[in-house]
Amino acid sequence: MERAGLARREPPVENRLRVWYNPELESKNYIVPGLIAVIMMVITALLTSLTIAREWERGIMEQLMVTPIRPAELILGKTLPFALIGFFDVILITAVAVFWFTVPIRGSLLLLFGATALYLLSTLGIGLFISTVSKTQQQALMSTFFFYLPAVLLSGFMFPIANMPVVIQYLTFVNPLRYFLVIFRKRLE
Repeated sequence: MERAGLARREPPVENRLRVWYNPELESKNYIVPGLIAVIMMVITALLTSLTIAREWERGIMEQLMVTPIRPAELILGKTLPFALIGFFDVILITAVAVFWFTVPIRGSLLLLFGATALYLLSTLGIGLFISTVSKTQQQALMSTFFFYLPAVLLSGFMFPIANMPVVIQYLTFVNPLRYFLVIFRKRLE
């Protein structure tokens, strides 16, 4: 009801909600790129740590140490196959994300693969580090999961980093998964 002499006025400001990331509010555009990064971490770190630990168990590593192979060649020979597997997996999983889940891809694929190479270097390095401290496959498996679970929790995949305590937010800066999630989600948003 209007009172006598008072007209109803429209508010001077109209509130509108605008979503900048994922404007269609489809969760697949957020979850699928995150899963790609998490799968890449599991595959590269776990495979690298397990295979080298298996060579320690079987005594193959001692045999390799007495050969004329330099340490850099040995490390390259052990990581290059897993780097190629990692790149193949990124291509395969990205194709599945785009063609099956219809997640739109934007931006430079060359830049995406460059960032993937940096990410693979870090996860392969983590796998190599775990394999050097582990002498059995069981130790390597447990050490990889000991690293993997906090890395996923502190990456921003499940929980926004801004909602974490400030001390924990600083810990996320040493997590390679955090940066790859940002990069991959920006390329596929």
